[in-house]
Amino acid sequence: MIVTKKGEEVEIIGTQPEVGVKAPNFSLKNLNDEVVNLSEFTGTPVLISVVPDIDTRICSLQTKRFNEEAAKVEGVKFITISNNTKDEQANWCAAEGVDMEILHDTEGTFGEAYGLFIPAMGRLARGIFVIDKDGKIVYEAISKEIAEEPDYGTALDQAKAAR
Repeated sequence: MIVTKKGEEVEIIGTQPEVGVKAPNFSLKNLNDEVVNLSEFTGTPVLISVVPDIDTRICSLQTKRFNEEAAKVEGVKFITISNNTKDEQANWCAAEGVDMEILHDTEGTFGEAYGLFIPAMGRLARGIFVIDKDGKIVYEAISKEIAEEPDYGTALDQAKAAR
């Protein structure tokens, strides 16, 4: 899949799972070094926000927006994933006052399972997945332009509908 970064084409390797299929399970560490498995949330809808680099403007805006929504939307688990290091994520969260679940994919297992790794950047593509109570993907949006914010409204509507 080809996306752009400020108009320049970059290639995402792998295949993204499709809407209607069971979401690939993953195991990533959070900021407390606890392993978090997607399968732990069976029975609860999950909104996964994927950002290329937590320390950049659009990724920061996206993560702060979903952090705000996580505090308002009951019955949905919000997770942000990037391949930043734990320290980079922890420093950013402390500076921004963000307390939602942040997971780091420094080994690329999530990026591989969800087909979101961009080798030319060494980063994940920007995307959002909504997974229903049964573990099926009900919404997927991979940003065609990495430097633009995603469609928050549609993602939130899909997450609320999955409750």
